Amino acid sequence: MAKVPDGYHVVRRHIRRNPRPSGKKLSGWMIARLIAGVWLWSQMFGFGEASTPDTQQTPSPSLSAAAGR
Repeated sequence: MAKVPDGYHVVRRHIRRNPRPSGKKLSGWMIARLIAGVWLWSQMFGFGEASTPDTQQTPSPSLSAAAGR
């Protein structure tokens, strides 16, 4: 059998490349999970609701409304 080069191994008489070490990169499914998690968090708790005041402002009448009728 032929000499196997560095970075390769033999599997059933075929020369295969050794697997590379995964470098902590995000897969497509992990990115989809993160986006879904952020979306669910925003649906349940909201992003800016805590900073808005709880009291609602009463609308003032417009200038074209007739007074006293």
